[in-house]
Amino acid sequence: MANVDNRWPHNVAGSYFVDRECIDCNLCRGTAPENFKRNDDGMHSFVGKQPETPEEIALCEEARELCPVNAIGCEGAPAADPGPGENRPEENSTPAS
Repeated sequence: MANVDNRWPHNVAGSYFVDRECIDCNLCRGTAPENFKRNDDGMHSFVGKQPETPEEIALCEEARELCPVNAIGCEGAPAADPGPGENRPEENSTPAS
């Protein structure tokens, strides 16, 4: 499990992060290339952009689940996920009379 206290400092602020256990295998960058980037000097991945769409969240989750050393973490709900009852039209809509 990724450790938030061990995350790389160049991760952008937000829910997803990569910690120092990363072995630079390229899995996350291949799975979610819009979100994960490579630090060429340190030879590891980091989150360069937090996911903003349901599709990006799904790809980041896939990368997190498949990471061979569990170096990808997610603290709290991703920004694009409003959570139960918040801004979900199907839950907030009023039935037609």
